[in-house]
Amino acid sequence: MVKLTNVNKHFGSFQALKDINLAIPKGQVVIVVGPSGSGKSTLCRTINRLETIDEGGEIMIDGKELPAEGKDLAKLRAEVGMVFQSFNLFAHKSILDNVIMGPMKVRKMRKAEAKERAMELLRRVGVEAQANKMPAQLSGGQQQRVAIARALAMRPKVLLFDEPTSALDPEMVNEVLDVMTSLAKEGMTMVVVTHEMGFARKAGDRVVFMADGEIVEDTTPEDFFTNPQSDRAKDFLGKILSNQ
Repeated sequence: MVKLTNVNKHFGSFQALKDINLAIPKGQVVIVVGPSGSGKSTLCRTINRLETIDEGGEIMIDGKELPAEGKDLAKLRAEVGMVFQSFNLFAHKSILDNVIMGPMKVRKMRKAEAKERAMELLRRVGVEAQANKMPAQLSGGQQQRVAIARALAMRPKVLLFDEPTSALDPEMVNEVLDVMTSLAKEGMTMVVVTHEMGFARKAGDRVVFMADGEIVEDTTPEDFFTNPQSDRAKDFLGKILSNQ
């Protein structure tokens, strides 16, 4: 479903991604972990072309190469939903309008149909009662669940999550992770950058551990947590797990 081949990314002289090769089959949940500055978020953002990549690399979504720009990029980007750290809801639009906008504009869906689908999704993530409120009237956990509903409204083939719980108060983290866990169980192809190790263990099919812009380990959650192979991963797990 997602294939990255020889992906490199420079910000000036700094190399954020180094020769990334990664293939994600349909329905797989890949958890990307690693220390700060390891390239996790950059990797996530290149899959949606929010970051360009250096020449010579290639990103394929469902067998099609991700174009650099233009109409084809917008079309392919509609297949890749993204949930950000900071919700990114439109502050001046109601919750319902936030969710129906994409399907109507990009998918050319009729308003009545978009509304019906939006309410179904808001129900699914547990915030249907908030449909007519503005984002500022909701808690962070509710806003992030709306952001997930908004991404799902486009019927994406892949969902990317870039540290979706790191801006939330601790008591709101689980309500968002529960929604993500149920999506994982339903077979949604997901790439999740997160510090939530319990979620990685429970919902992930695969853990990709990054350090210094490289993929250092790519294995099952079980193997990663019980038997990390590299010193970098051992060090990372030692620090993370002693804090949890």
